[in-house]
Amino acid sequence: MKSSQGKMENKWNFQGNGELKVAPAITIRGVLTMMMQNLNTDDQRPVIPLGHGDPSAFPCFRTAVCAEDAIVDSVRSGKFNCYSPSVGILPARRAVADYLSNDLPYELSPDDVYLTIGCTQAIEVVLAGISLINPVANILLPRPGFPFYDTRAACSNLEVRCYDLLPEKGWEVDLEALEALADENTVAMVIINPGNPCGNVYTSQHLKKIAETARKLGIVVIADEVYDHLTFANNPFVPMGTYGSIAPVLTLGSISKRWLVPGWRLGWLVTCDPNAFLQNSGLMKSIKGCLDVAPDAPTFIQAAIPQIIENTKQDFFLKTVEMLRSAADICFDKLNEIPCIMCPSKPEGSMFVMVKLNFSLLDDISDDVEFSLKLAKEESVIVLPGVTVGLKNWLRITFACDHLSLQDGLGRIKAFCERHAKKQ
Repeated sequence: MKSSQGKMENKWNFQGNGELKVAPAITIRGVLTMMMQNLNTDDQRPVIPLGHGDPSAFPCFRTAVCAEDAIVDSVRSGKFNCYSPSVGILPARRAVADYLSNDLPYELSPDDVYLTIGCTQAIEVVLAGISLINPVANILLPRPGFPFYDTRAACSNLEVRCYDLLPEKGWEVDLEALEALADENTVAMVIINPGNPCGNVYTSQHLKKIAETARKLGIVVIADEVYDHLTFANNPFVPMGTYGSIAPVLTLGSISKRWLVPGWRLGWLVTCDPNAFLQNSGLMKSIKGCLDVAPDAPTFIQAAIPQIIENTKQDFFLKTVEMLRSAADICFDKLNEIPCIMCPSKPEGSMFVMVKLNFSLLDDISDDVEFSLKLAKEESVIVLPGVTVGLKNWLRITFACDHLSLQDGLGRIKAFCERHAKKQ
């Protein structure tokens, strides 16, 4: 439509009717994109990506051949070009139930399993489900943690209250502080084990205390176990569902990390609740309703799951864990050679380590974001500033890469710190 002056009138209502109700979210992808945009294009050295969570970027972390064969067989069968039920196809749900039951003191049913587009969609439907049944609900999230939880909570207008993990205690949950945060509107707490971003692995004793605290508060434990079994120190992986008889547990997981295929986007949401507290609850009805209006995981990938789980040999998993163990050793040793970086403990699981920056030893760097931006520009090394995961002036460093690249990247970080060291 043109005005009398001949100019096109702006009739489009793109502005909304007010200010944002929530601040723009900090996301790992967004921050890493910002770091990549700060690279020096004149630097001919390869970029060392120590900020991501995708080991498949390196040829040494390739999935099992039997997993690839399962996908090919599924596609070529011509049987799985159809839509999937919103909860997932039965053979895949049964396979996931059996897989998880191997580590539990009770048997899961396929009816306990809901398949999702990766673990991220499992997070989405859980948080959306909580917000729909209780508009004034709040949830307890770990700090540091995985920021996707904060982002999705904000999208659902769900209040977040952050409890601290304690670096001096192997990143255990500060249970007293957590309990003080809860009120009558607290619905759930999230734990991530093995830990992202901290590389910690919780003992069975600590997990039991978490369950007892959840029971005392009358809340659900949302257990993010996407790094299940990727442990390489003293503490073995123990699923939170082991204590589902104490407090109901919603377990979130996927094939992304253990099978090194994050791009396949196949995850799950599982009720670990032998006392059936959740069975006919409003929460599960709400979650199922969210799944009914959500896109489904690709049917042909779901159909490959039974073959993938059944045919993958232990040798494949052991090789992955051994590569991560060696990489964790390299990372811990090399970081301890850098005076301005403090690593509280050697990582025991997942693919990450959190380290603290000492700015009193640095001359012209004020915080973790500036450190990361300058490191990218001067050394072509990408790390994740800790503020992204809730811990300002720390860094999250990924060690899931080939050992030569890891040593090169850590060497460049050391050279960077020496160059910016405060003159004595």
